[in-house]
Amino acid sequence: MRHLKIINGRIITPYRVLHNATLLVSAGRIAAISQGDIDAPEAFVIDAAGDYVAPGFIDIHVHGGGDHDFMDGTEEAFHAIAAIHARHGTTSMTPTTLSCEPVDLLATLETYERICGQKSPGATFLGMHLEGPYFAMNQRGAQDPRYIRNPDVAEYRMLTTRFPSIRRWSAAPELPGALDFADWLRSKNILPAWAHTDALYNEILVAFERGYTHATHLYSAMQGVTRKGAARYAGAIEAAFLIDEMTVEIIADGIHLPPPLLQLVCKLKGPGRTALITDAMRGAGMPPGESILGGRHNGLAVIIEDGVAKLPDGSAFAGSVATADRLVRNMIQLAGQPLCDAVRMMTSTPAAIMGVGDRKGSLIPGMDADIVLFDDQISIRCTIVEGNVVYTKEKEHDAQR
Repeated sequence: MRHLKIINGRIITPYRVLHNATLLVSAGRIAAISQGDIDAPEAFVIDAAGDYVAPGFIDIHVHGGGDHDFMDGTEEAFHAIAAIHARHGTTSMTPTTLSCEPVDLLATLETYERICGQKSPGATFLGMHLEGPYFAMNQRGAQDPRYIRNPDVAEYRMLTTRFPSIRRWSAAPELPGALDFADWLRSKNILPAWAHTDALYNEILVAFERGYTHATHLYSAMQGVTRKGAARYAGAIEAAFLIDEMTVEIIADGIHLPPPLLQLVCKLKGPGRTALITDAMRGAGMPPGESILGGRHNGLAVIIEDGVAKLPDGSAFAGSVATADRLVRNMIQLAGQPLCDAVRMMTSTPAAIMGVGDRKGSLIPGMDADIVLFDDQISIRCTIVEGNVVYTKEKEHDAQR
């Protein structure tokens, strides 16, 4: 729709919350925000009825949902995942891969290239995030050990040249060739992130200076203080806290990180350096039981129970089944964060990390009209992507009757 007006909302701007306020959308962008009414007789009107009106949630690390995974390599999977997460307030996402067969990675990247210009039934895509395969074997977690290896110059140069959709790549910075790898990524305007690593503080510091400025799922698949003989050494976790400019992301499902660690991250990094991620696999939005991590035809068998995905032997988590609304709710209820800070960690901070903060992540005139309406319990009422309503709770209830 060309013109859309949201009235009677509690609008969350970067500076304050406006009560009984109005927001006007025109041609897919935010045209105006006012404490009072905005004259737009031609606009379609949504009455927020006192609900919050916030920037759409931005998930910069997500693998799947609704029994689909991006590694399925199909257009159906991409569209279904975009739709299921839009129901939970996500308006933009970074599809994420896993360590896998090269042919499967190519298939997923080729699928992204085909669909990136198509109209989405849900969240839009900000580019691909490659998670692996350049990882430390000791910190592989649920990554398939068959595919983990050191950086391959010919491989990563081919992939980043052939697929400009790659916007982020997570790797272990201590591996042979990993620093040169970061130099190459930066030359292509791709974000190097460090993950699944055995690196200690000094190695992370050097890596940061070479471009590894973001920590993938902090605490997961990395070590903190460690001992060698009688001596103690600061680990990657301490490096994330000590390097002020380092940004981090956390899986705030309340299971990967318990409340005290959520509180610690907020205290030491703050909402401007902390992004919330779902790291959701295909089990998001699905009932407990058996599932698959990665591609349907050759992924790892996992179990969904206790609100998280696990390897069958229980030795490691295998991604979350969280959605963005749950993350925001947890940061308020479990971590004790103010609403606006919790929303910031799911909107403007991830937007800045991915280099799209000039058009997404904030309710400011001129920005993309990515908007979510929710109540005091962070129950999503409406999701709007670039000015188009892609989900309403009322329509979902009507469909279930």
